[in-house]
Amino acid sequence: MSNDYTVGHPSRRHFLRGVGVALALPWLESLPLFAQSAAAVKSNTPPLRLGIVYFSNGVEPIHWWAKGAGAGMELGPGLLPMMPHREDMVFIQGLYNQTAAVSTSPHLGRMNVLSGATVSLDPSEIRVGTSMDQVLATQIGNRTAVPSLVLGIEPNELRLEDGLSMIYGSSLSWVSPTKPATKEIYPSRTFDRLVGDGTGRVLDRSILDAVRQDSQNLKPKISKGDNAKLSEYFESIRDIEKRIERAAKEERIEGWRPTLSQPDMPRPANELPQDVPDHMKLMLDLTVLAFQMDKTRIATLMLNNDLSQMNFKFLEGVQGALHLDLTHNGKAVDKEAMYLKTNQFHIAQFAYLTKRMKEIPEGDGTLLDNSILVMTSSLFDGDAHGAGQLPFLLTGKGGGTLKTGRILDYLDKGDENRKACSLHLSLMDRMGVKLDRFGDASTRLEDL
Repeated sequence: MSNDYTVGHPSRRHFLRGVGVALALPWLESLPLFAQSAAAVKSNTPPLRLGIVYFSNGVEPIHWWAKGAGAGMELGPGLLPMMPHREDMVFIQGLYNQTAAVSTSPHLGRMNVLSGATVSLDPSEIRVGTSMDQVLATQIGNRTAVPSLVLGIEPNELRLEDGLSMIYGSSLSWVSPTKPATKEIYPSRTFDRLVGDGTGRVLDRSILDAVRQDSQNLKPKISKGDNAKLSEYFESIRDIEKRIERAAKEERIEGWRPTLSQPDMPRPANELPQDVPDHMKLMLDLTVLAFQMDKTRIATLMLNNDLSQMNFKFLEGVQGALHLDLTHNGKAVDKEAMYLKTNQFHIAQFAYLTKRMKEIPEGDGTLLDNSILVMTSSLFDGDAHGAGQLPFLLTGKGGGTLKTGRILDYLDKGDENRKACSLHLSLMDRMGVKLDRFGDASTRLEDL
């Protein structure tokens, strides 16, 4: 057994490893309960989900604002798609990552949104920091078939930008400071992972069958004590298999039954979608499916990579690539109008996800009520590469832990009180993972 992540607490993400198979131990009452609060394990209480949607190249600051509260909240032009969801949202301004703000790399040095760690500017070393979604996946991901969904629209780029690897620009989630999480961009493969057991292995075939022969060959080569450990290993696997079989028959885990047991959407085509809006919609729908079926409780989606050359010609009146043509537009009036449309398009994707989840009844509320959704970017002023603050927009009530219909402004509260990592600590708290420190923060976000 090994601890995959520890920050002040022992990890509950333990693995049984052997002959090409890695399995997590089931939930045990005797282990410290960091994964969720006592209220969340009540038999009929839905679990909390966290979904994070990222868009690249920031916003036009003059269009990104909100005033007032609740249904009467006023929104700037960049936020207009959220008008129907003003009572479901929390608009946050002023948060930043200090290491990103001072980085001399105007784009890739800012790609630490979910970790706050320094992006290495040494071309010989890939290093940033473990992202908060992957901390959660390590700690509580063993409660679901898929520890976390890491999705994207554009493939990873292997080229260099200013001497640095574009793996930074292609990755939002990092499983360790030196390893990005594998990002899936194919809707069909995402669907298959959700409908299966999350690994590609068929559940009705014992994992023991896959390793039994190799273990027989191994026995003569190891000590008596190691043979005893190997036997205990197989007994533990059998216990896990029985738990999976029982949960499958009862169609429930932890006493709570998901509202959807089978997919309510067709399997997407094998090919990568060539229409950007269709591709994004599929990935958003798959995120909703994963949450509704309780296949995962943690998901991230990159709508585009940093420095994206995604062409927005699918929007009426827009021509050109997102980064070079539209973000850095020289303040030309026509290009500014096009850039605003790209901002609105990104926010419309988040509004769509919010709407879909708000329309799904669950327990005494909705799927959105039992979730927290986050929209953010690695830049604020996209044209100026400004990272003195970052755009953050939240929706969902977090299982009753988040009051919505509000604006939170930290811009003038001092740098110590406006750390994005304080937000991450607060969100991880709500997901049941309590850390003493994360990134550059050791305090929670005040008033959240």
